[in-house]
Amino acid sequence: MNIKPDPTFHATAKLAMQAPVENYGFTVMLSPDGSQSDGIAVVDLNPTSKTYGEIVHQVIVPNKGDEFHHFGWNACSSSLSPLTGHAFLERRYLIVPGIRSSRIYIIDVKDPLKAKIHKTIEPEELFEKTGYSRPHTIHCGPEGIYVSTLGGGGEDGTDGPPGIFIMDCETF
Repeated sequence: MNIKPDPTFHATAKLAMQAPVENYGFTVMLSPDGSQSDGIAVVDLNPTSKTYGEIVHQVIVPNKGDEFHHFGWNACSSSLSPLTGHAFLERRYLIVPGIRSSRIYIIDVKDPLKAKIHKTIEPEELFEKTGYSRPHTIHCGPEGIYVSTLGGGGEDGTDGPPGIFIMDCETF
């Protein structure tokens, strides 16, 4: 556990604007027809780097047909609330939902140039634990990771309404 808040967490928008710029960005690489696996590209954002603007690393998932959607962090500035017990989390993991597959990938980006899959939450586990499918958008919050869904349970996502669930930001 860290003994001080992650330096990428900011108590105000003004402090965030004054913070150092990011050195790496993360974006999805989609297979529009599902014939290949989706992936996360790590892009060099340092304008003084020889690889500025280039993909410097990739994480390609082993499954096809996921269709990555609105991914997000395991923790962010909202974790700073002293009431949450999460103020010392590290912004380390990207939570990447597959809207077609109902699969969720946890990508460890502590070292962006060695980013890798930390954990995969399979659709069956998602259905069993939440009753939802088709994870859509990830938001970090003070209580954990908020995940909005577009489907209920069952193979086709029509067994019940869609909803929102909270996932633990450390154990996922």
